[in-house]
Amino acid sequence: MKTIIQEYRWLILFNVLYLAVAAGFYSARGNFEFMAYLGVTLFIGLLILGTASKSGLDKMVLWMLSIWGFFHMLGGLLPVGDTVLYGWKIYPFIDHGGDFFILKMDQVIHFYGFMTAAIAMHQMIGKRSIAGVHPGMLIFFATMGSLGLSAVNEIIEFIAYINLEETGVGDIYNMGFDLMFNAAGALVGATWQQRRFAQALN
Repeated sequence: MKTIIQEYRWLILFNVLYLAVAAGFYSARGNFEFMAYLGVTLFIGLLILGTASKSGLDKMVLWMLSIWGFFHMLGGLLPVGDTVLYGWKIYPFIDHGGDFFILKMDQVIHFYGFMTAAIAMHQMIGKRSIAGVHPGMLIFFATMGSLGLSAVNEIIEFIAYINLEETGVGDIYNMGFDLMFNAAGALVGATWQQRRFAQALN
């Protein structure tokens, strides 16, 4: 464990700092939704750290995962106009009112997050795959793995929605767009990592 802490000390420090700041802010505001998300983020972070020596994840994707966690916490914390970062409507490519809107920062973070998850999935399965496996299979399984995590994310949001009086979880349109951006990000991430994987083999 000491070796792991030494090797990933800057990564650990970054995560500890932003989680501590977010915990102080959300507890002071009584924002139980994001306190729950913070707990999930902390659990996932500890799980990734504890398995770092066996998972095969490189430092690039570990930093990408950490940045995802950072923006997830920042999303409900940073005010932007009359909303917070997650609710920021960047540009009205599609606008039919309410949550039927593209493009929001929430969607950008979802795309980035599950792109990163797909890269991580590919790194874990690619190094353990049998020789000669078709690249499309690795892309498929990495994408599906990321989408499985995205489904877990939506389940957590649903549990928060039915148990807390007030949440930032949107309507069915918000959930649908979340899943669409998750899928797009997952496919991009898996495809990009497959290119890196193939180049490393040559």
